Amino acid sequence: MAQPQMSPAEQAKLQMMQDLEIEMMSDLYNRMTTACHKKCIPPKYGDAELGKGEMVCIDRCVAKYLDIHERIGKKLTAMSAADEDLKKKMSGG
Repeated sequence: MAQPQMSPAEQAKLQMMQDLEIEMMSDLYNRMTTACHKKCIPPKYGDAELGKGEMVCIDRCVAKYLDIHERIGKKLTAMSAADEDLKKKMSGG
């Protein structure tokens, strides 16, 4: 079964959403990397390799960062849906 063709406006909107998603994920990665590096790795490197404590710290930091990011995303989605519902009720639709 063939997929329906998207209009140029729909394609442009989809491309914009995809670009925004990539930008947001890149920003998340950069912020997480900076925060976890600052928290877990001392400014003076004593060794070229990460120590066990540093690795555990980074693993935990990344896990917490991603967990919080997911929770905030769910909360914002719920708030956005509630806002849309309120708009529909107020407009009588």
